[in-house]
Amino acid sequence: MAREWNAVAYEGLSSPQTRWGAEFLGHVDLRGDEDVIDAGCGTGKVTGLLLERLPRGTVLAVDGSRAMVEAAGGRFAGESRVRVEHQDLLELEVEEPVDLVFSTATFHWIKDHRRLFGRLAGALKPGGRLAAQCGGEGNISRATRATREVMSRERFRSSFEGWDDDKNYAGAGETRERLEAAGFEGVETWLHEEPTRFGSVGELARFLATVVLGGHLEKLPEVEREPFAGAVAEEISSVDGDPLLDYVRLNMTAARSGGAG
Repeated sequence: MAREWNAVAYEGLSSPQTRWGAEFLGHVDLRGDEDVIDAGCGTGKVTGLLLERLPRGTVLAVDGSRAMVEAAGGRFAGESRVRVEHQDLLELEVEEPVDLVFSTATFHWIKDHRRLFGRLAGALKPGGRLAAQCGGEGNISRATRATREVMSRERFRSSFEGWDDDKNYAGAGETRERLEAAGFEGVETWLHEEPTRFGSVGELARFLATVVLGGHLEKLPEVEREPFAGAVAEEISSVDGDPLLDYVRLNMTAARSGGAG
Protein backbone atom coordinates (compact mmCIF):
# COMPACT_ATOMS: atom_id res chain seq x y z
CA MET A 1 0.00 0.00 0.00
CA ALA A 2 1.26 3.46 -0.91
CA ARG A 3 2.31 5.63 2.02
CA GLU A 4 0.98 9.08 2.73
CA TRP A 5 2.96 12.22 1.88
CA ASN A 6 3.11 15.79 3.11
CA ALA A 7 1.84 17.31 -0.12
CA VAL A 8 2.39 20.92 0.98
CA ALA A 9 6.04 20.31 1.85
CA TYR A 10 6.60 18.25 -1.30
CA GLU A 11 5.16 21.03 -3.46
CA GLY A 12 7.80 23.39 -2.12
CA LEU A 13 10.78 21.02 -2.25
CA SER A 14 10.30 18.95 -5.41
CA SER A 15 12.11 21.23 -7.88
CA PRO A 16 14.62 18.50 -8.86
CA GLN A 17 11.86 15.98 -9.61
CA THR A 18 9.89 18.59 -11.54
CA ARG A 19 12.94 19.55 -13.59
CA TRP A 20 13.72 15.93 -14.49
CA GLY A 21 10.08 15.30 -15.34
CA ALA A 22 9.98 18.33 -17.62
CA GLU A 23 13.19 17.26 -19.38
CA PHE A 24 11.96 13.69 -19.84
CA LEU A 25 8.57 14.86 -21.10
CA GLY A 26 10.38 16.97 -23.69
CA HIS A 27 11.61 13.76 -25.34
CA VAL A 28 8.14 12.17 -25.55
CA ASP A 29 6.53 12.45 -28.98
CA LEU A 30 2.90 13.60 -28.72
CA ARG A 31 0.29 14.50 -31.35
CA GLY A 32 -1.70 16.49 -28.82
CA ASP A 33 -4.94 14.49 -28.86
CA GLU A 34 -3.92 11.50 -26.75
CA ASP A 35 -5.65 10.16 -23.66
CA VAL A 36 -2.90 9.82 -21.05
CA ILE A 37 -2.48 8.45 -17.54
CA ASP A 38 -0.05 10.32 -15.30
CA ALA A 39 0.91 7.43 -13.02
CA GLY A 40 2.02 8.96 -9.73
CA CYS A 41 0.97 12.56 -10.34
CA GLY A 42 2.02 13.97 -6.95
CA THR A 43 0.80 17.52 -6.53
CA GLY A 44 0.37 17.88 -10.30
CA LYS A 45 3.35 20.02 -11.28
CA VAL A 46 4.46 17.74 -14.11
CA THR A 47 0.84 16.89 -14.91
CA GLY A 48 0.37 20.55 -15.78
CA LEU A 49 3.31 20.43 -18.17
CA LEU A 50 1.90 17.27 -19.72
CA LEU A 51 -1.48 18.95 -20.19
CA GLU A 52 0.17 21.79 -22.12
CA ARG A 53 1.31 19.18 -24.66
CA LEU A 54 -2.26 17.83 -25.01
CA PRO A 55 -4.48 20.67 -26.28
CA ARG A 56 -6.99 18.12 -27.61
CA GLY A 57 -6.25 15.32 -25.16
CA THR A 58 -7.08 14.26 -21.62
CA VAL A 59 -5.15 13.23 -18.52
CA LEU A 60 -6.14 10.77 -15.83
CA ALA A 61 -3.89 11.80 -12.92
CA VAL A 62 -3.46 8.97 -10.41
CA ASP A 63 -1.65 8.84 -7.09
CA GLY A 64 -1.64 6.50 -4.11
CA SER A 65 -1.43 9.33 -1.55
CA ARG A 66 -4.72 10.97 -0.62
CA ALA A 67 -2.90 14.18 0.28
CA MET A 68 -1.28 14.30 -3.16
CA VAL A 69 -4.63 13.63 -4.85
CA GLU A 70 -6.25 16.43 -2.87
CA ALA A 71 -3.46 18.84 -3.89
CA ALA A 72 -3.61 17.83 -7.55
CA GLY A 73 -7.40 18.00 -7.52
CA GLY A 74 -7.22 21.56 -6.25
CA ARG A 75 -4.65 22.48 -8.90
CA PHE A 76 -6.91 21.27 -11.71
CA ALA A 77 -10.29 22.26 -10.30
CA GLY A 78 -12.51 23.32 -13.20
CA GLU A 79 -10.21 21.78 -15.83
CA SER A 80 -12.42 19.35 -17.76
CA ARG A 81 -9.50 17.64 -19.48
CA VAL A 82 -8.05 16.35 -16.19
CA ARG A 83 -9.51 13.75 -13.84
CA VAL A 84 -7.67 13.09 -10.57
CA GLU A 85 -8.12 9.75 -8.81
CA HIS A 86 -6.78 8.04 -5.71
CA GLN A 87 -5.54 4.63 -6.90
CA ASP A 88 -2.80 2.18 -6.00
CA LEU A 89 -0.90 1.54 -9.25
CA LEU A 90 -0.66 -2.15 -8.38
CA GLU A 91 -4.48 -2.22 -8.55
CA LEU A 92 -4.86 0.30 -11.39
CA GLU A 93 -8.24 0.23 -13.12
CA VAL A 94 -9.44 2.39 -16.02
CA GLU A 95 -12.81 2.74 -17.72
CA GLU A 96 -11.21 2.81 -21.17
CA PRO A 97 -7.64 1.97 -22.22
CA VAL A 98 -5.43 4.96 -23.01
CA ASP A 99 -2.82 5.94 -25.56
CA LEU A 100 0.03 6.64 -23.16
CA VAL A 101 1.07 5.96 -19.58
CA PHE A 102 3.49 8.64 -18.43
CA SER A 103 5.26 8.60 -15.08
CA THR A 104 8.14 10.32 -13.31
CA ALA A 105 9.66 9.86 -9.84
CA THR A 106 7.21 7.12 -8.84
CA PHE A 107 8.06 3.55 -9.80
CA HIS A 108 10.97 3.20 -7.36
CA TRP A 109 8.41 3.46 -4.53
CA ILE A 110 6.77 0.25 -5.76
CA LYS A 111 8.40 -3.05 -4.84
CA ASP A 112 6.68 -5.38 -7.35
CA HIS A 113 7.62 -4.12 -10.81
CA ARG A 114 6.41 -7.27 -12.57
CA ARG A 115 2.90 -6.72 -11.29
CA LEU A 116 3.14 -2.97 -11.87
CA PHE A 117 4.07 -3.37 -15.53
CA GLY A 118 1.29 -5.89 -16.01
CA ARG A 119 -1.27 -3.41 -14.65
CA LEU A 120 0.10 -0.63 -16.85
CA ALA A 121 -0.02 -2.84 -19.95
CA GLY A 122 -3.65 -3.61 -19.14
CA ALA A 123 -4.45 0.11 -19.05
CA LEU A 124 -3.07 0.72 -22.53
CA LYS A 125 -4.61 0.26 -25.96
CA PRO A 126 -2.77 -2.22 -28.23
CA GLY A 127 0.20 -0.23 -29.45
CA GLY A 128 -0.22 2.27 -26.62
CA ARG A 129 3.00 3.58 -25.14
CA LEU A 130 4.73 3.72 -21.79
CA ALA A 131 7.19 6.54 -21.05
CA ALA A 132 8.51 6.59 -17.51
CA GLN A 133 11.43 7.72 -15.39
CA CYS A 134 12.20 6.81 -11.79
CA GLY A 135 15.10 6.17 -9.45
CA GLY A 136 17.37 3.43 -10.82
CA GLU A 137 20.24 1.20 -9.79
CA GLY A 138 22.74 3.13 -7.67
CA ASN A 139 20.29 5.97 -6.94
CA ILE A 140 21.26 8.19 -3.97
CA SER A 141 23.84 5.64 -2.81
CA ARG A 142 25.47 8.22 -0.52
CA ALA A 143 22.16 8.75 1.25
CA THR A 144 21.52 5.01 1.47
CA ARG A 145 24.88 4.41 3.16
CA ALA A 146 24.42 7.38 5.49
CA THR A 147 20.90 6.33 6.44
CA ARG A 148 22.01 2.80 7.31
CA GLU A 149 24.80 4.19 9.48
CA VAL A 150 22.44 6.50 11.37
CA MET A 151 19.83 3.75 11.75
CA SER A 152 22.46 1.59 13.45
CA ARG A 153 23.21 4.20 16.13
CA GLU A 154 22.01 3.38 19.63
CA ARG A 155 19.66 6.37 19.67
CA PHE A 156 17.63 5.09 16.71
CA ARG A 157 18.41 1.37 16.43
CA SER A 158 15.37 -0.02 18.26
CA SER A 159 12.95 1.79 15.93
CA PHE A 160 14.26 -0.07 12.90
CA GLU A 161 14.24 -3.69 14.03
CA GLY A 162 13.09 -5.79 11.07
CA TRP A 163 13.33 -2.79 8.75
CA ASP A 164 12.42 -3.51 5.11
CA ASP A 165 13.52 -0.79 2.70
CA ASP A 166 10.57 0.85 0.98
CA LYS A 167 12.32 1.66 -2.31
CA ASN A 168 13.20 -0.38 -5.40
CA TYR A 169 16.07 0.96 -7.49
CA ALA A 170 16.04 -1.41 -10.46
CA GLY A 171 18.60 -1.78 -13.23
CA ALA A 172 18.07 -1.22 -16.94
CA GLY A 173 18.51 -4.87 -17.93
CA GLU A 174 16.09 -6.36 -15.42
CA THR A 175 13.56 -3.62 -16.20
CA ARG A 176 13.70 -4.44 -19.92
CA GLU A 177 13.07 -8.11 -19.15
CA ARG A 178 10.13 -7.31 -16.87
CA LEU A 179 8.54 -5.00 -19.42
CA GLU A 180 8.85 -7.59 -22.18
CA ALA A 181 7.39 -10.26 -19.89
CA ALA A 182 4.43 -7.95 -19.20
CA GLY A 183 3.61 -7.68 -22.90
CA PHE A 184 5.60 -4.67 -24.04
CA GLU A 185 7.70 -4.47 -27.20
CA GLY A 186 10.20 -2.01 -28.64
CA VAL A 187 11.52 -1.63 -25.10
CA GLU A 188 14.33 0.81 -24.41
CA THR A 189 15.77 1.29 -20.92
CA TRP A 190 18.75 3.32 -19.78
CA LEU A 191 20.27 4.96 -16.72
CA HIS A 192 21.68 8.45 -16.38
CA GLU A 193 23.11 10.43 -13.48
CA GLU A 194 21.59 13.60 -12.00
CA PRO A 195 23.83 14.71 -9.09
CA THR A 196 21.96 17.33 -7.06
CA ARG A 197 23.64 19.69 -4.60
CA PHE A 198 21.94 21.60 -1.82
CA GLY A 199 22.85 24.99 -0.39
CA SER A 200 23.47 23.71 3.12
CA VAL A 201 23.24 20.65 5.34
CA GLY A 202 20.02 22.08 6.78
CA GLU A 203 18.46 22.43 3.34
CA LEU A 204 19.45 18.85 2.55
CA ALA A 205 17.92 17.66 5.84
CA ARG A 206 14.59 19.32 5.03
CA PHE A 207 14.59 17.74 1.59
CA LEU A 208 15.44 14.30 2.98
CA ALA A 209 12.68 14.49 5.57
CA THR A 210 10.02 15.23 2.96
CA VAL A 211 11.19 13.41 -0.18
CA VAL A 212 13.50 10.56 0.80
CA LEU A 213 13.07 9.45 4.41
CA GLY A 214 9.31 9.45 4.87
CA GLY A 215 9.12 5.72 5.51
CA HIS A 216 11.93 5.93 8.03
CA LEU A 217 10.40 8.85 9.89
CA GLU A 218 7.10 6.98 10.26
CA LYS A 219 8.98 4.43 12.38
CA LEU A 220 10.28 7.07 14.78
CA PRO A 221 8.63 9.00 17.61
CA GLU A 222 7.82 12.49 16.36
CA VAL A 223 10.43 14.07 18.62
CA GLU A 224 13.16 12.00 16.92
CA ARG A 225 12.23 12.67 13.30
CA GLU A 226 14.00 15.99 12.78
CA PRO A 227 17.16 14.80 14.58
CA PHE A 228 17.23 11.65 12.44
CA ALA A 229 16.94 13.56 9.15
CA GLY A 230 19.57 16.02 10.36
CA ALA A 231 21.94 13.22 11.32
CA VAL A 232 21.57 11.61 7.88
CA ALA A 233 22.26 14.94 6.17
CA GLU A 234 25.35 15.45 8.34
CA GLU A 235 26.57 11.94 7.56
CA ILE A 236 26.09 12.44 3.80
CA SER A 237 28.14 15.62 3.95
CA SER A 238 30.81 14.31 6.32
CA VAL A 239 32.98 12.59 3.71
CA ASP A 240 33.84 15.63 1.56
CA GLY A 241 31.75 18.45 2.99
CA ASP A 242 29.39 18.33 0.01
CA PRO A 243 25.61 18.19 0.72
CA LEU A 244 24.95 16.20 -2.44
CA LEU A 245 22.52 13.47 -3.47
CA ASP A 246 23.91 11.30 -6.26
CA TYR A 247 20.67 10.69 -8.11
CA VAL A 248 20.51 8.07 -10.87
CA ARG A 249 17.44 8.02 -13.10
CA LEU A 250 16.05 4.89 -14.79
CA ASN A 251 14.34 5.74 -18.08
CA MET A 252 12.01 3.42 -19.99
CA THR A 253 10.00 3.62 -23.18
CA ALA A 254 7.95 0.80 -24.66
CA ALA A 255 4.74 -0.02 -26.52
CA ARG A 256 2.06 -2.53 -25.60
CA SER A 257 2.15 -5.47 -27.97
CA GLY A 258 -0.60 -5.81 -30.52
CA GLY A 259 -0.44 -2.48 -32.29
CA ALA A 260 -0.71 -2.13 -36.06
CA GLY A 261 2.46 -2.52 -38.06
